[in-house]
Amino acid sequence: MRATEPAAGEDRPVTTVEQPLDVLLSDGTTVQLRQIRPEDAPEIVAMHGRFSERTRYLRYFSPYPRIPERDLKRFVNVDHRDREAFVVLAGERIVAVGRYERLGPASPEAEVAFVVEDAYQGRGIGSVLLEHLADAAGRHGIVHFVAEVLPANGTMLRVFADFGYQVQRQYADGVVHLSFPVAPTEATLEVQRGREHRTEARSIARLLAPRGIAVYGASTTGQGVGAALLGHLRDGGFTGAIVPVHPSASTVAGLPAYPSAADAGQDVDLAVVAVPPDAVTDVVRDAARAGAHGLVVISAGFAESGPAGAAAQRALVRAAHLAGMRVVGPNCLGVANTDPAVRLNATLAPVLPAAGRVGVFSQSGAFGVALLAEASRRGLGLSSFVSAGNRADVSGNDLLQYWQDDPSTDVITLYLETFGNPRKFARLARRIGRSKPVVALASLARPPGVGEAPALDAAAVSALFAQSGVIRVDTVSELLDVGVLLAHQPLPAGRRVAVVGNSSALTGLAATACAAQGLTVADGYPQDVGPSAGAAAYAVALRDAGADERVDAVVAVFAPPLPGQLADPGADFAAALPDARVTGKPVVATFLAGLVPAGVPAYPSVEEAVRALGRVTAYADWLRRPPGVLPELADVDRAAGHAALRPGGADSAALLRAYGIDVVESVPAGTVDEVLAAADRLGWPVALKAAAPGLRHRLDLGAVRLDLADAAALRRAYAEMAPVFGAEVLVQPMVAPGVACVVELVEDPAFGPVVGFGLGGVATELLGDRSWRAVPLTDRDAAELVDEPRAAPLLRGHRGAAPVDRAALVDLLVRIGRLADEQPRVRSLTLNPVLARPDGISVLHATVRTGAEAARPDTGPRRL
Repeated sequence: MRATEPAAGEDRPVTTVEQPLDVLLSDGTTVQLRQIRPEDAPEIVAMHGRFSERTRYLRYFSPYPRIPERDLKRFVNVDHRDREAFVVLAGERIVAVGRYERLGPASPEAEVAFVVEDAYQGRGIGSVLLEHLADAAGRHGIVHFVAEVLPANGTMLRVFADFGYQVQRQYADGVVHLSFPVAPTEATLEVQRGREHRTEARSIARLLAPRGIAVYGASTTGQGVGAALLGHLRDGGFTGAIVPVHPSASTVAGLPAYPSAADAGQDVDLAVVAVPPDAVTDVVRDAARAGAHGLVVISAGFAESGPAGAAAQRALVRAAHLAGMRVVGPNCLGVANTDPAVRLNATLAPVLPAAGRVGVFSQSGAFGVALLAEASRRGLGLSSFVSAGNRADVSGNDLLQYWQDDPSTDVITLYLETFGNPRKFARLARRIGRSKPVVALASLARPPGVGEAPALDAAAVSALFAQSGVIRVDTVSELLDVGVLLAHQPLPAGRRVAVVGNSSALTGLAATACAAQGLTVADGYPQDVGPSAGAAAYAVALRDAGADERVDAVVAVFAPPLPGQLADPGADFAAALPDARVTGKPVVATFLAGLVPAGVPAYPSVEEAVRALGRVTAYADWLRRPPGVLPELADVDRAAGHAALRPGGADSAALLRAYGIDVVESVPAGTVDEVLAAADRLGWPVALKAAAPGLRHRLDLGAVRLDLADAAALRRAYAEMAPVFGAEVLVQPMVAPGVACVVELVEDPAFGPVVGFGLGGVATELLGDRSWRAVPLTDRDAAELVDEPRAAPLLRGHRGAAPVDRAALVDLLVRIGRLADEQPRVRSLTLNPVLARPDGISVLHATVRTGAEAARPDTGPRRL
């Protein structure tokens, strides 16, 4: 693409330069992207000097052997509005630059161009630059990019063609002229997220299947964390090279040691670090020289130790990303991969569980230890394990990206203390959960300093997880209960359960537990074969239950009979369990005597068995339902909504009107004359309400008076209300009665913006009868919000009443979800009451609270 000629009046004041962003390339390495600076001039010249003649020709359409001083000055001085430029740095060296320039004052078009150093071409830098340039241009009113590309520059043409833009091409004068809109579309987002998935998955794959590992901090005495890690790697049979790094010793733990990892002459992809925090920076430099792709930092003393440790942690991640590396930890348990071709145990656990099909992520090292120990006891086989510790870089979202395509992983289990990017987690889980179940043990406790709003309760948190298909559990034991079931059994086709046992007490407990978990005991069950039944009779009952068309899952329970009850006391009752599985239905068992065969999930109590089955059944239900879509809303005016958010607050009526939501007009009044004037303007009859937000719907307190048909009635109502609730009131025209509902929007610090729905009234408020879903809302999410509250039957025609217009409520919720997604300055919103009727809805009052624009980390161009 041709170099842009300098224009008159080229020097404009430079706006604030953003901080560098870390981004991933297609091979999983990290680079930094930031706005260009005037002091970058020497590095731009140096990069230009490293270009091949072909790269110069394809970029500038001429040999362009050196950059003239006038061009150089213009290249590095931009106004970050009409002219923008980003540079990409690998380490301290600039390896690429991209820019746009508006085509004339206030023009909606800009020319875009970028160039990448030869050694870094083909690694996705062009697409990253294009994403960030398009985002910056859109924020400054530029709607189209144009570009000129030589036909021989196939790589650059593919960057534009593969991005999802609707590119228009023209060929003239030996040049391909391109034009395309820069606004994100579903197509461009799909491409962007596909690239995000591939880059993040590859960055993790290189950590979990390294060719060689350098170990820092292993002592020659065999004592300490570093020595333990080295021993676990060696004794676990790691198939690659193990390189102990020691300043003076020639051998450590019987392995050749080196003062620097590069001295070993081995392919080192991973560095395992157990040195004091003040020595970690030196380790990063040494590992980078050896060509490592990542660091697993076991060392503690970072963000968990206070502000100084947090600063050291930021410096660690910055140094690692500058060197192209990802970081697991610090303050973590380590990583493991049970693949026989790898056999990686870079953890503090001396022995790993057997190889299997379950991936495990733990934010906590202590929980990680408990998970590994319990998984071994249960016989739950693992594919890979990552303990993230302080989660300074690698997070659960990264592991989700990796496990999605990992052929060795069928089930994903997570222990999460906090969410760094909850919107991204929900998006990934929705996608991945369609092919692989995701089970999460998520703490409800909010760490200090994470938001001031009240935390959502357990039911709300579970609903938000379920919205994305995530199976939320409460304990490590339950995490493994569900994991074992998913790893060894098929999913149930429905909620009908056959309970079969030899004890009426146990079968009764199982039936009660099924009801508590929302499962239905199938017709003809529970079946109690009796304590004197032999193994053959028990086996027949189990096989018949598995073959029963009325049954979707089997719960098998067995209690040891009393001495003398059985003719064959040595019979193996558990041997009947595999026969019950041949029909392809899940079987869970509680056997109080005998060993359950491998492959059948066994639980110490009936309640635990049924609870695990209930969790998995809810996930299977989620899979069977259509995923939902984001409906098109043609009458939404995002710009008008933004304009309604004024510096001093919000014009709530204008904001909602921009999203197609009409609020019944309310006229404030403070005297009887103002009340009467408002009624005359609105038209009789009217409603009179106390102005305080908490009283506007309190008919029970007398703060609302309805159907005031004349001046006398209105005067009397105002005279009664003013002494009790204050002189300030609201006058509204009467609307048809309906079922009172409440819609809420809350910016939750853990989940981001969430929308709540419930029925109005003091009782439902006290009971917390609200359903919640995270933004953005699909049509399915909105429908579930309406149907989920316990009081929802009142909307469907309770006791002979006419059902309300459910579609109108769903549409309202979709619109609120859209508003929440597009207006991050809206921190909370309440519609109370919303009257739902058979012929539609009426929104009577709206309260909007604004604030600083909330962070939306899952929007915009890619970044770590």
